[in-house]
Amino acid sequence: MTPAETMLWTRLRRKDLHGFKFRRQHPLGPFIVDFCCPVHRLIVELDGPIHDRQTQHDAARTEQLEQFGYRVIRFRNEEVLSDVERVVFEISQVCKC
Repeated sequence: MTPAETMLWTRLRRKDLHGFKFRRQHPLGPFIVDFCCPVHRLIVELDGPIHDRQTQHDAARTEQLEQFGYRVIRFRNEEVLSDVERVVFEISQVCKC
């Protein structure tokens, strides 16, 4: 795991988001997603610098995951490292919907 993934996983695995259970490195079809909350059909992906060069690939991946019935939200690694509380808050807002 990247440092950003480790930092976010520390928060998600403790069920800090109103008790919602997340899975890490969860297989879904031909993909392995960073974090998944199956109950809310939510996928959280963290993007590092390589994602700046593969925007079309990421968009196609997101589209296919959405076809599986999941909502995909993305954060940059820097967002997690600089303000993990805001990232956790945003994820919790999505889970409440």
